[in-house]
Amino acid sequence: MDLRSLDRLYVTGTDTGAGKTVASCSLLHALRRTGRRAVGMKPVASGCALVDGAWRNEDALALQAASAPRPAYADLNPFALPQPLAPELAARAAGIEVALPPLLEAFARLRAQADVVVVEGVGGWTAPLAGDLDQADLVRALRAPVVLVVGMRLGCLNHARLTARAIAADGLRLAGWIASEVDPDMACREDNLELLSARLDAPCLGRLPYVPAPDPERMAAGLALAG
Repeated sequence: MDLRSLDRLYVTGTDTGAGKTVASCSLLHALRRTGRRAVGMKPVASGCALVDGAWRNEDALALQAASAPRPAYADLNPFALPQPLAPELAARAAGIEVALPPLLEAFARLRAQADVVVVEGVGGWTAPLAGDLDQADLVRALRAPVVLVVGMRLGCLNHARLTARAIAADGLRLAGWIASEVDPDMACREDNLELLSARLDAPCLGRLPYVPAPDPERMAAGLALAG
């Protein structure tokens, strides 16, 4: 699949800490290099800090910085939840109800100003957004192909295969996967990459090497948009 032909993508991960934000920002830069207007979205973000009197999330700000044109923060991150907890718990603590309509309205505003919107999910695929709202519900409503970020560490084969199966079971399409090298000391990394390539029914879109201070603009060169 050629990601350059798509107008939306949903980025999920094998788990929390898999590298979704770096991958999403790298995808934004890679898409922008093709001449496309590309903006990011973080529908629900927990763990925010007060900046000039407003709640802001570090990952969402990174997506905003990687976007061109640069969208309004309220559209990019409609639900900014202060506590660094699972979204359902963070929303409960903040007295906020996460619902689908505001997310779709914000996405429509982003889509109106860009050629492609890269939407970053929360945690792993089955982490819920709210008590009655799974990520699959949002992705289904967006009609978005999914990109899976595989955190390359011990256990990644199991996590990646389970996630791919869950995406398919939810009736959604896995457009490709990205190898995110989160463990610099991972044993048999190349062997694991080979096994993943043989077992995931989707193309590998590239690999993001481990660096202490990742630069998504430079790392975009490691991605292939045409899988």
